[in-house]
Amino acid sequence: MEIVYSVLQGIKNLLKFPRTQMWLDYDTEADVLYLHFEKEPHTTHSDMRDDGIILDYNEDRLVGITTLEASQR
Repeated sequence: MEIVYSVLQGIKNLLKFPRTQMWLDYDTEADVLYLHFEKEPHTTHSDMRDDGIILDYNEDRLVGITTLEASQR
């Protein structure tokens, strides 16, 4: 049941995003989590933060968040 609790905690935070549809992919080999707010996002530029989070934009609209070393968070 611990996994259910973890998922529920994640849902609470996901609902804070302004978008209602999201796509989630996890690359186990690279330990990278991809969260997209569009089914097929087109990225015009990305900003990498100091904490290993990459924000993907289409013009000024946030279309995705990439989390490096996702399992360590």
